[in-house]
Amino acid sequence: MENITIKIAKVSSLILRSSFGPVALLWSVYEGQPKIFRALLSTPSVSAKDQLVKLFPDSEAATCSEIDVIADNIKTFFRGADIQFSLERVRMDLCSKFQQEVLRAEHRIPRGAVSTYQRIARYLGKQRGARAVGKALATNPFPIIIPCHRAIRTDLTIGGYQGGIKMKRTLLETEGIDFYETGHVKTKNFFY
Repeated sequence: MENITIKIAKVSSLILRSSFGPVALLWSVYEGQPKIFRALLSTPSVSAKDQLVKLFPDSEAATCSEIDVIADNIKTFFRGADIQFSLERVRMDLCSKFQQEVLRAEHRIPRGAVSTYQRIARYLGKQRGARAVGKALATNPFPIIIPCHRAIRTDLTIGGYQGGIKMKRTLLETEGIDFYETGHVKTKNFFY
């Protein structure tokens, strides 16, 4: 997988409150349009605000109507609504070609369904690419907008998540996915 290094001239940020802690949207104007280049989720050990200060200390708090729509949709999503986010306001061009393919495949998984890293890899024609898919999702710059919480391991365990396992499980449960007492996903609704 290729590495993409970016330099954003002016970084703007918007912090949202959620039941999972702060969420930070980082955006800039690209080709005349406001575009999100990163979304940060709070983890059990580090808040999105602290991550923002560490990664982008010179960012300025700012918003605009286009970014406000995405922020409002994220808040509504966290309250349990079925929101399908558009990719027109995210900087997919900053991701490698393979990661773009993985993220677009993940974006198509509907609410109430899950897929596995292996199924996604096969869908993309990469028979032995489950680990690469997992890595591409682990570094998803747009969590929630691209719902990477809908990918699980082949053994039906939940796998990792940027916002932590508890957040991933809660998001899946909100979408109607059940779990066995063992913590394994209990569903027959697989995508791909």
